[in-house]
Amino acid sequence: MSPTMIIRMFLILVALCFAAFGQWSLFQPIEMAGQLGVNVSGRNGAYELAGIYGGVSFAAAILCAVGAVMKRMRRPALWFLVTYMGGYVFARVAAWGLHGPPSSDFYIFIAFEAAVLIGALFSLSRKF
Repeated sequence: MSPTMIIRMFLILVALCFAAFGQWSLFQPIEMAGQLGVNVSGRNGAYELAGIYGGVSFAAAILCAVGAVMKRMRRPALWFLVTYMGGYVFARVAAWGLHGPPSSDFYIFIAFEAAVLIGALFSLSRKF
């Protein structure tokens, strides 16, 4: 399988993950937060979570999907993932040092963010 095909598949997989999380966050923001052990309530809490997690996740899904389809958007999509996931990984490491480890519910997010960061960096190092 060519590097281009692997990168396209990677972007599609990441787009699907972002879309699923975006849907959960947009349509059930309070429930989503509650399942993660985060206490959020009220209309403003739902509004904030839907906007940040739902909206940004859907936008990320679209960018990754477009990058999978359009060659000229592939590098911008990968750089977005490096920036976005790099920010998450940095913040998680900093929070771990400042506040101690999270509950085990968050380990899957840490693993996802680190895997996507590594995948995007690896993809950018390939010719496609």
